[in-house]
Amino acid sequence: MEIYDYITSDAHRALRTTLDWDLAGEFSARGLCPEERMTERFERLCAAQTPRIFAGEQIVFTRSTVGMPDVFTPDEWAEIKSKHYIHELGFLSNVTPDYSRVLSRGLLAVREGAGEYARRDIDALLSLSDRYRDEAVRQGRSDIAETLDIVPRYPARTLRQSLQFFRIVHFAMWLDGSYHVTCGRFDKYMYPYYRHDIDAGIYTGDELLTLMRDFFLSFNKDSDLYVGVQQGDNGQSMVLGGIDADGHDVWSGLSELCLRASAENRLIDPKINMRVSKAAPPQRYIAGSRLTAVGMGFPQYSNDDVVIPGLERLGYSRDDARDYGVAACWEFIVPGGGADIANIAALSFPRVIDRALHSSLERCGDIAQFEEAVREEIFAECSAMCDSIKDVWFSPAPFMSLFFDTPLGDISRGSRYNNFGMHGTGLATAADSIAAIAKYVFADKTISARALIEAVDSDFAEHSELLPILRYEAPKMGINMPDGSENPADAAACFLLSSFADALDGRRNCRGGIWRAGTGSAMYYLWHAREIGASPDGRRAGEAFGTNYSPSLFARTDGPVSVIRSFTAPRLIRNINGGPLTLEFDASIFKTEDALEKVASLVRFYIERGGHQLQLNSVSRETLLDAQAHPEKYRRLIVRIWGWSAYFVELDREYQDHVIARREFTV
Repeated sequence: MEIYDYITSDAHRALRTTLDWDLAGEFSARGLCPEERMTERFERLCAAQTPRIFAGEQIVFTRSTVGMPDVFTPDEWAEIKSKHYIHELGFLSNVTPDYSRVLSRGLLAVREGAGEYARRDIDALLSLSDRYRDEAVRQGRSDIAETLDIVPRYPARTLRQSLQFFRIVHFAMWLDGSYHVTCGRFDKYMYPYYRHDIDAGIYTGDELLTLMRDFFLSFNKDSDLYVGVQQGDNGQSMVLGGIDADGHDVWSGLSELCLRASAENRLIDPKINMRVSKAAPPQRYIAGSRLTAVGMGFPQYSNDDVVIPGLERLGYSRDDARDYGVAACWEFIVPGGGADIANIAALSFPRVIDRALHSSLERCGDIAQFEEAVREEIFAECSAMCDSIKDVWFSPAPFMSLFFDTPLGDISRGSRYNNFGMHGTGLATAADSIAAIAKYVFADKTISARALIEAVDSDFAEHSELLPILRYEAPKMGINMPDGSENPADAAACFLLSSFADALDGRRNCRGGIWRAGTGSAMYYLWHAREIGASPDGRRAGEAFGTNYSPSLFARTDGPVSVIRSFTAPRLIRNINGGPLTLEFDASIFKTEDALEKVASLVRFYIERGGHQLQLNSVSRETLLDAQAHPEKYRRLIVRIWGWSAYFVELDREYQDHVIARREFTV
């Protein structure tokens, strides 16, 4: 069986052994400090791995164990949580290492300046690498053995060596307990090795593609063991393109090679992100659209023209802002210097509207007074969330620290940037609600404040005649106004986002960093929607919000151009934590070159209008419905969920239903 078929059929999973170690109890009885616990677990996990080298494989290292034994007992976790704020699982996540720090030096050189625990981690990993080399010798795989004679002990010189080196250290980070570990600006730091091989004539074009496909396949070997809300939510994001510190475009033949390898593999990892700008040539957008046409929900686009000045405005240096990467989903983060917690909190715009609706609407004389009440609620909510997050604690990460600037000795304690990011969820629901209130309660005076509140509280069982008006006739983000005037929902979105940024402006977090406002939603498009009932925009109780920075699910938009116009009305330089506009296109449109070029033009239109982030889904409602009914026929059907892609049939039903409910566009 070919290596691709072997991995994608999950045959390799049958070779795994399950770990049932009680490390937490043992470590507690021995009274070990957190650093010792993390290091000893890493050493034991490395020793427990059985080297597996599959036929035809070029890039090795595959997890052979299942289970990640905890290092703290429940009582110890309870004590830690009584003294600290614990983000997610309490282990380092959602970071972008600077791989070039290690690839260019080799682990032996890095070891010389490392601390005690990091040195032990390096020794354990080198021992595992040597066992892989020995297995390669036993199997007569001299190509693998020769590669492992060099890396990771010494600096990589060739592309294959650099890819193998990356695989080993990336593997080790997950084995160390870190998760949502991204790939950073891959084509930037890997380019010297690619250039070396091109100049030396080491590979033909087909051989390079085969090597890159094998490397991309390695991301999928263990991804079922990676932490996430759903399968696929593992944070293996790769950034291509953008500028360097001198402002030069880094797009290259390696970037194109990555797009080709991703398209031919048709797997969910790594997730591709492209940095673009007004200066990017049309061919780049076409190249990205060709990957979209494959149907994996990426690339995701980030606009350098907006992101870089936005990060500089927040205090990032010019060089670091130009070097930004993307975290697990979309948040902007600096490789090797960002210990930002980019998803530590989330503001629900619709809940803010709901509170203002009930506390203030009946005493407001006009929409300006109601908006002031909304603004006060935003400030109060942001203040409460910021004040509630104190003394953040992470378990030490000695190995990961090797890839970061660590002024305090360990990345778990921080790096150059220690900022916190707050999502802003349900924007369209909230903006559409304000527009409806402005029109029907204050301008037309056709709906009383009391009637609107009663309708919302009863899920439109009372005043049911209001439901179709609010749901289908009221202004919505993503539509064109009949008279050509400004869409009031767009203006409301600008107001909400500006108020959100104002509410966080000047605040410092417990790690000395700032707070960043954003437009992402993550899973909150379901979770936050459950916290309130119906909304003044005609949304029924129990209905989800649109994902991220996108129209409401039931909005009768006027096509992708009108959506782009709405979602480029706000200037997001102050809301730069990330969160893309998500557009769903019918998969059938990608069958012609003309339609593909039109999609590319839409992406470019969004960037030229100052949109900050964009992702596209190529879907078919009929196919998705059939996949729900016959999942066995669609094992490899891929969809975009929020900032990541997944196999549709592996998702919980509520996420499947949300994807089906999103609006499909044609061009």
